[in-house]
Amino acid sequence: MITSAIETYAYARAGLLGNPSDGYFGKTISLIVRNFRARVVLWPSARLEIRPSKADMPIFENLDDLYAITRWRGYYGGIRIIQALIVRFIEYCQEIGHPLHDRNFTIEYETTVPLRLGMGGSSAIITAALRALCEFYELSIPLPIQARLILETETRELSVSAGPQDRVIQVYEGLVYMDFNREHMEKHGYGIYKSLNPALLPNIYVAYRTSLSEGTEVFHNNVRARWLNGEKAVIDAMRQWAEIAERGRDALLTGDTELLGRLINENFDLRTTIYNISEGNLEMIRRSRAVGATSNFAGSGGAIVGTYRDERMLDDLTRTMGEVGVRVLIPRILPQPL
Repeated sequence: MITSAIETYAYARAGLLGNPSDGYFGKTISLIVRNFRARVVLWPSARLEIRPSKADMPIFENLDDLYAITRWRGYYGGIRIIQALIVRFIEYCQEIGHPLHDRNFTIEYETTVPLRLGMGGSSAIITAALRALCEFYELSIPLPIQARLILETETRELSVSAGPQDRVIQVYEGLVYMDFNREHMEKHGYGIYKSLNPALLPNIYVAYRTSLSEGTEVFHNNVRARWLNGEKAVIDAMRQWAEIAERGRDALLTGDTELLGRLINENFDLRTTIYNISEGNLEMIRRSRAVGATSNFAGSGGAIVGTYRDERMLDDLTRTMGEVGVRVLIPRILPQPL
């Protein structure tokens, strides 16, 4: 019986290659970004309570504060996604015949993941909360099933258009190659996931700015409809992104960093053929490439990921990005030594 507080974490992520084909039976490579994390604390209590964080509180200093915070985090915090997860968790336990004890709990969360920039902010909260629920109810769920439940929390319960990539990398962590083969997905409910050694990566950076915040569901809606309608350009692009991810995996395994860099650039350039890219996002791409770095969206816009050659190039990248209010960081992929 769990009698003390449970504390769990999940981290931001960056899609390196293949994104956004994950929601279209494609292939992707993603890496975890431990620089940002969601934290969940759960403890036994008399009543079941989901405690609000600051993001859930409708209290602001003034109109300017309300506007800035809303543009940063959107119109809701994490309470509804945790509630949706609990509902999906209950149903899953019923499906597998796992009885849940009747002890109540209180659960709260906090997050440092930049929201609405395609770095997996919402799914990080859900992932951390699922880990806490599993510990509280002493239930072990296979990793691919965990990723599926997290995705279903958003798609089935909250009607958010999303692909499985974020949830897979946040559950597996590290560096993961994902094959969302349609036959395998439809048969098992999840794809084929292979962890790769993060040491295979060359110098990687992530850059982001909050002024470009936009929900993933906004970004993806039109392309989803075009794909469902069988538009050739969209279908061909999804196939090409899957091929880019596959070639990128081979480049990593063979140490071909030059090819990997070209594929990162190609991944973004292909986006411009079927997506409308905002000027702010294009500016980040242009500035990164002007100093010789490679660049691709880390998610749905607002953050980019790529490679750089050396410290001098990193300094140039940091300087040029800083001129337009963009922060550059080196992603921490592995846990820090104790």
